[in-house]
Amino acid sequence: DYEMKSCHFPTLSPDSCLLTPEESTLMQKLHHSFRISEKLQKHIRCLFSHGSMFSVCNSNLLYHASVPLNADGSLRQVEIDGKAYQGRELMQQIDLKMRTAFQHDTPREQRLKARDFFWYLWCGPDSPLFDKSRMTTFERYFLADPATHHEEKGAYYQLREDPEVCTRILDHFGVEGKTRHIINGHVPVHAGQGENPIKADGMLMVIDGGFSKSYHHTTGIAGYTLVYHSRGFQLIQHEPFTSTQEAVANGTDIKSSTQIVEMMGRRIRVRDTDKGRQLQEQIKELRQLLRAYRHGLIKENTKK
Repeated sequence: DYEMKSCHFPTLSPDSCLLTPEESTLMQKLHHSFRISEKLQKHIRCLFSHGSMFSVCNSNLLYHASVPLNADGSLRQVEIDGKAYQGRELMQQIDLKMRTAFQHDTPREQRLKARDFFWYLWCGPDSPLFDKSRMTTFERYFLADPATHHEEKGAYYQLREDPEVCTRILDHFGVEGKTRHIINGHVPVHAGQGENPIKADGMLMVIDGGFSKSYHHTTGIAGYTLVYHSRGFQLIQHEPFTSTQEAVANGTDIKSSTQIVEMMGRRIRVRDTDKGRQLQEQIKELRQLLRAYRHGLIKENTKK
């Protein structure tokens, strides 16, 4: 038995899934607010138009929280709709599932099932967006014993310190290049306790760092910003911002310190980037097309 912070449960009922009239009205209002929010819909459309579960850009692998791993560092298989996936395939399948939940032309039964999967992504132990044994929100609200608040992190969060594990992940996702990295987020960095956001000999960078105000007392900072430019990587650490009133009254601002993570031997040019290589391919194709016209392999159509 554990000591309760509060025993005030005015709507406690033997039928715990049945809402009271007041709760039902509140849920209807919340549901209505979400459905008619123009800004929310715009943000979600932007997210699905430009976002993805992972991205590979300029030899950098970006994902939110984790790639589910077993204790030995191998990719963990996660079952979705009766089929097991791991690593890159798992991310791609989850991405497809999320879009299925959002698209209105999806059959109703599939869409509802995909929406349930959304809930699992938020708090499921095998979710790459969570990857913890459980979510202890209830315990934090009602139980005083801190031991009940513990959320056991998945194997990834310990193994990401190992360069060999990071190398295997990068290889699996097909990331190439002499200087390749994993750019990670989700988990606050306890900078106040000496934790370093640069891990695995510089192969992995954690840039979330706890930007949310509720994490400031835990992390000791207000998060990080990763800057990537032609000379390399810079990590900017932000100090907590107290309030707008104090900033106006005392002229205080957000203090930041810059840490150079990696500097290139020479400046990166456009042709060294993924976009630059795409442009070079387009130039090559245009030159081939021009040659074909000049040698009569393709006849110009002058008829109007």
